[in-house]
Amino acid sequence: MKTRIYFLDHLRTLAIFLVVLIHAGIVYEPILENAWIVSDPAKSGAIGLVRMYLDLFVMYIIFFISGYFISDSVKEKSVAAFLTAKFKRILWPWIIAVFTLIPAYKALFLYSRGLPQEEWYSYFHLFQRTGSDLSVFSNNPSQNWLWFLPVLFVFQVVYLGLSKVKVFPLKISVQTGVILAFVIGVVYSMAISNAGLTGWRHSGFLEFQRERLLPYFLVFLLGALCRERNVFERPKNRRLYIVSNVVLTLALGIFTAVALNLFFNLIDPARNYFFVSSLVDRTVYYSTALLSMFSFLYVMLHTFRFSFNKTNGLMNQLNKNSYAVYIIHVIVLGLIALLMVHLPIPAFAKYMVLAVLTFVGSNVLVYAYNQLLHYSEMILTALAGRPT
Repeated sequence: MKTRIYFLDHLRTLAIFLVVLIHAGIVYEPILENAWIVSDPAKSGAIGLVRMYLDLFVMYIIFFISGYFISDSVKEKSVAAFLTAKFKRILWPWIIAVFTLIPAYKALFLYSRGLPQEEWYSYFHLFQRTGSDLSVFSNNPSQNWLWFLPVLFVFQVVYLGLSKVKVFPLKISVQTGVILAFVIGVVYSMAISNAGLTGWRHSGFLEFQRERLLPYFLVFLLGALCRERNVFERPKNRRLYIVSNVVLTLALGIFTAVALNLFFNLIDPARNYFFVSSLVDRTVYYSTALLSMFSFLYVMLHTFRFSFNKTNGLMNQLNKNSYAVYIIHVIVLGLIALLMVHLPIPAFAKYMVLAVLTFVGSNVLVYAYNQLLHYSEMILTALAGRPT
C-alpha cells in the first residue's frame, strides 16, 4: 500500500502544480479579460497552447486519484461516518473559501483594473447584478476554481449510494471500463454540444463545465475500478506504455489541428471552415481529446509508479500541503501578479515566475498555518496541565 500511496501522492502534487501553471497563464493570455483575477498588459498567445494541452488531463488525474481511494473509504466507514468525514474534508473548507476567498478575488479584480470597490453584498458568489454584462466577474461572481470541491463531494456521495445498492464495485475489467468511459464520454459530450449546452453551469452550490461533468465522473469511477482490480500490483507493461505514447502523439496532433480550427471559427464566425463538417469535426475533437486524456493518464501513472515511487521529507510536506494549496493558490497568484504588472519583462518570463512563486508561496503559507496550529495546540495542552 505504501508504494501506491507514494507515487499517487506525488502525481497529485504535480497535478496541483499544473493547475497553478494553468491559472498563472491566464493572466498573460488575451482571453478572459473580464473575468480573471488580474489582467497584465503583457500578453502571449503561445501560453494559450500550454493551457490547452494541460487542460486535457490535469483535472482528470485529480478525479482519478480521488476515485482510487473512495472504495476503501466506503468500506471502512459507516454511512454517517463517511458523510461526516467528507463534509469536514470537502464541504466545510468550501463554505469557508467561497465566503472569504471569492470576496478577496473580487476585491483584487476591481483593484487591479483601477475600478472602485462595490457594495459589500456584491462580493459573494450568490450575487448577480440584474441588467448588467454577466461576463464581467464583478457583476456575476462565480465559484471560479472552487467548483472542484462540491463536484467531488457529489461524486463521492453518488458512489456511496451506488455501492450501497450493490451497483459498485463493477464486475468488469479495467480495459472494459476504459472503453466504456471513452464511448460514453464521447456520446455525452456530443449530445451536450448538439444541444447547444456547452460551457459552464453556475449556481450557488454546483458549478461545472457541462460537457465534462460525466467524463469527470467516469474517470472518478475508473479510479475506483483500478483499486478494486489492484492494477498497481501488476508487473510493468512496457508494450502498453509504448502504445500509449504512440496513441498520445497521434491523438494530440489531430486534436491540436481540429481544436485550433474550431477556435478560429469561434473568434471569426464568418470563417465557418471545417475539415469535413461541423458534426464530424466536433466528434473528432471530443474523441481525440478523450484519447489524449486516457493516454496522458496511463503514461503518467506508469512513469510515476516505476520512476517516482520513493519519498523524502520535502515531497512528504508538499503532498501534505497540496489540498490546501489548491484552495488558496488563486488569491496568492492574484497578489503576486498584481505586484508584477509593471515589471518590464516578457510575458512568458512573467508567466514562469508567477507560477513558481505562487506554488512556493502557497506552500509556505500552508506550512506556516499548520505549524501555528501545532504550536497553539501544544501551548493549550501545556496550559491545561496535560502532557504534550
